[in-house]
Amino acid sequence: METILIPIAILGGLGLLFGIGLAIVAKAFAVEVDPKVEKVKEALPGANCGACGFPGCEGLAVAISKGEAPASGCPVGGASTTEKIAEIMGTSAEVADKKVARVICKGTNCNTFEKFEYQGIKDCRAAALVSGGSKSCSYGCLGFGSCKDVCQFGAIVIEDGIAKIDKEKCTSCGKCLEVCPKSVIELVPYDQDVFVDCNNKELGKGVKEKCDVGCIGCKICVKACPFDAMDFENNLAKINYDKCTNCMVCAEKCPTKAITANFEKRKKAKVEDDLCIGCTICAKQCPVEAIEGNLKEVHSVVEEKCIGCGVCFEKCPKKAITLQ
Repeated sequence: METILIPIAILGGLGLLFGIGLAIVAKAFAVEVDPKVEKVKEALPGANCGACGFPGCEGLAVAISKGEAPASGCPVGGASTTEKIAEIMGTSAEVADKKVARVICKGTNCNTFEKFEYQGIKDCRAAALVSGGSKSCSYGCLGFGSCKDVCQFGAIVIEDGIAKIDKEKCTSCGKCLEVCPKSVIELVPYDQDVFVDCNNKELGKGVKEKCDVGCIGCKICVKACPFDAMDFENNLAKINYDKCTNCMVCAEKCPTKAITANFEKRKKAKVEDDLCIGCTICAKQCPVEAIEGNLKEVHSVVEEKCIGCGVCFEKCPKKAITLQ
């Protein structure tokens, strides 16, 4: 019996000794955790997508607690998350304008053609290695869905040969931008309604040979924009979103329809007669002369001319103009 009890006692004593030693070591080398880190981590959505530039939500939580990242550092959480974190950190909730990913391409099966029959791996990165891809436009979306595969939020579908992004589901995590071999996806303002949906940097003749709706570099949109919001670089029109008012004039003038605009959301200005004092400020500021009226008389909007840019709405001192 003693031959059994003695080894058990020895092992038990050693276990107790090692346990006490580990407890002492753990206490001596314990790393203090800032309670704010845990609170911030709980406030974050837990997607661990890395869109913030830090290694997961915990990495961002540590950075925010140290003041190395703002309360708005998580692009996935949005305004509500920013407000929670700001409250924890005791700072102001400065929410940046929301951005979403968009595929800057209209190269659908109807607008482009296949240079050859691709029979390899159904992956954009693999397809791009074979002569730049099978699509006629080497700058366009290949449509094999590499972006769709990495999207954790189900915001991307493949329709008619190209990727489409649901901006209501997009969290601007940036994963699709990283994986696209054609760099045809970019982040745009959520409230933006006008886009140059072309990425082709060739001259006009080359573009027309490969896509029916590509930008041919005619610069008509640049000249037509009343707000100098159209830039032109590398044979391609670009919209300066900081200047754009979503007036959609560029889309109306584009001869190839390379510029997309949601005309259903286009508003018209309306003068409220009982508030208008006839100061003429709106008429002077209107870039398309869509407002008529004499000094000290109620003004009116010529609906056919109005482009819904909102300049009159912003400039009216009496708030007598609405956008409907």
